[in-house]
Amino acid sequence: MLKDKRVVVTGGTGSLGKVLVRRLLTGEIGLPRQITVFSRDEAKQHSMRLVFQNLRASTDEVIYHNFERVLQFRIGDVRDLHSVSTALRDADVVFNAAALKQVPSCEYFPYEAVQTNIIGAENIIRAIREHRLAVETVVGISTDKACKPVNVMGMTKAVQERLFVRANLDAGDTRFISVRYGNVLASRGSVIPLFHEQIRHGGPVTITTPDMTRFLLSLEQAVDTVFAALREARPGETYIPRVPSANVTDVAKVLIADKKIDVTITGIRPGEKVHEILVSEEEAHRTVERGDYYVVQPMLPELRSAEGPAETLAREYSSADNVMNDVEVADLLKKHKLMPGDRLVYQEDMLA
Repeated sequence: MLKDKRVVVTGGTGSLGKVLVRRLLTGEIGLPRQITVFSRDEAKQHSMRLVFQNLRASTDEVIYHNFERVLQFRIGDVRDLHSVSTALRDADVVFNAAALKQVPSCEYFPYEAVQTNIIGAENIIRAIREHRLAVETVVGISTDKACKPVNVMGMTKAVQERLFVRANLDAGDTRFISVRYGNVLASRGSVIPLFHEQIRHGGPVTITTPDMTRFLLSLEQAVDTVFAALREARPGETYIPRVPSANVTDVAKVLIADKKIDVTITGIRPGEKVHEILVSEEEAHRTVERGDYYVVQPMLPELRSAEGPAETLAREYSSADNVMNDVEVADLLKKHKLMPGDRLVYQEDMLA
């Protein structure tokens, strides 16, 4: 599917970007002719370059001949239209993983989130439309927080989704689609590394509220969702993985096991939900099952598929539904080597 294609990954030095690039380089969906990591952090680009060239350390000479390799790095910012236009000039497929995604940061600096998550997406659309670029597909990376959003990060991602839906009418030769997923196991800043650290120091383990539930998936599953959407999604559709959810209290209980460690309830944080939702009740009537995924069809009638009637969801898809019991939680954590005693490796560092 991507054999001999030119691929651009915006925000390619982030958690998803690094795993996505590794998977692209395996050629599992066809080896691209060129993969360009487009981001504004030169230090992260340098570190990522060293990893993919199997180098422990290097001086600046490693950057030379950058544009002769399959994997290339380009400094730029999705906020800048000219920068985006240059990066996308010869692209066939674009994965937009550039984002401000930390909930508190977006609350304190909301317009910064707007500029990256909304204006950045619009710049991709404008570059393609105004320069008549021959981009075949743009895949927008979204989040469960975009569904019934209560925080700035989710609000900006929700607008990004709608921008990409509308773009199918403005740039009809390009397919704009999205993926939406929930919490990534063992990503930096997630609850499992926090619990490990608290347990290692003898506690207490902090939980915001005993009722909180979250969807749980690996970055590999997130990339699987991206690839499924790339293969199958129709213009304007949003792909959502059907993944297990867990009560955060059960996650803590499994990790604590028989250790004498206290649990402290700290109260729900600003901008946080008790349950995350991947498909809202408003979206349910236009959401269908397709293999291992739910697919939200676009709201705009011009983009709705002409295929025959399909059974849609009867209700919203919430992390409060079908919650795993503690045995299932333990099995999931063991599968991903996240139990106490395992050497905790952040998902985004699993590049080898």
